[in-house]
Amino acid sequence: MEEGTFKVYSYRWLVLLAFVPIACMTQVFWITFAPITSVAAQFYHKSDLMIGLLSMSFMIVYVLVALPAAWAIDTWGFRTAVGIGAVLTAVFGLTRGIFASNFTLVFLSQIGLAIGQPFVIGAITKIAARWFPDKERATASGLGTLALYLGPLVAMLLTPFLVLRVGISRMLLDYGIAAAAAAVIFLLIAREYPPTPAGRDERVLMFAGLKSMLRQRDFLFLLILFFVGLGMFNGVSTWIEDIIRPRGFTISQAGLLGGLMLIGGILGAIVIPLISDKLRRRKPFLLLALIGLIPGLIGMTYSTGYWLLLASGFIFGFFLLSAGPIGFQYGAEITRPAPEGTSNSLLIVMGQISGIVFIFGMDALKSPATKAMTVSLLALAALTFITVILATFLRESPVHGSP
Repeated sequence: MEEGTFKVYSYRWLVLLAFVPIACMTQVFWITFAPITSVAAQFYHKSDLMIGLLSMSFMIVYVLVALPAAWAIDTWGFRTAVGIGAVLTAVFGLTRGIFASNFTLVFLSQIGLAIGQPFVIGAITKIAARWFPDKERATASGLGTLALYLGPLVAMLLTPFLVLRVGISRMLLDYGIAAAAAAVIFLLIAREYPPTPAGRDERVLMFAGLKSMLRQRDFLFLLILFFVGLGMFNGVSTWIEDIIRPRGFTISQAGLLGGLMLIGGILGAIVIPLISDKLRRRKPFLLLALIGLIPGLIGMTYSTGYWLLLASGFIFGFFLLSAGPIGFQYGAEITRPAPEGTSNSLLIVMGQISGIVFIFGMDALKSPATKAMTVSLLALAALTFITVILATFLRESPVHGSP
């Protein structure tokens, strides 16, 4: 099918589809222990904070590895870079399962998995740029970003189910086997380039691009938006059970809440980028996401009724996670010709740094008497309100009005 002076190929959807399972598994490994924090703490004879560190290790490592991974994506191409991440994910996913009863080896396996993660999830916009025309790139980024939400969704819903039926050790091994299968699928199917270019893909070298993007006001504002938004997602996901446990909810209910939050996010990440591409606008949808998540967050803070809690989680996820693919694509568009892998990775780094801060902060601000996280969640709502004000100063993407 012709797209202007470029040609697009149906194989682009297969490449994108091959990416989804391995990206999904990197996220499963990140958030595995969040919905079973109390059970895992008893199993390993560790504190809740130590179990939280299993998730937080991904954020710490991402900050250290993100730029080398971005360089690899932009220099070697996404197939080689994601291939490296896929192999690391498969190997350490299996070791985590084989040595599941040993907390030290599980933690070391988490570090290995965390090293592989940025090689995979930093490549989303690079795949979109290689294989998709301009008018489909937010949609492609949205579908690629779905993997980042499907992984936590699987972990939130499936982990409590598996733990209650087969135990922690078997659950971890099953996830390792799934990761190995996902790595094989990607390596067999993915191709770096289509036979002919699908759209504009002119880029400068990584470090030149990095310097230019850090001079752009709108990109700096976008970094702040990701600092708050992605950090909030990381913090709430990590402490999902601790947030609702003081109100008498169980680990299965925590898993369902996290699952509905992510189902909402998946729907948002499909629907909102499609509309954004159709209207060729980015800013209004970033504002919509930030404003829309606040009622959901307030509901998660105070709801004592289970159905209201679930509805609040769905609304929170729908709006918060719909901002991800639009933000990634907006960043790539306003920083062109800087490499997509660099802008993508830098935005995620901001969320990982804030995730570390928010996770420690949310734990520190727990009520000494009830262990409730009300103060923390209200602080996140206040930060979101500030980002809404900041987002009003963003300029529209250069794709607006282009054919």
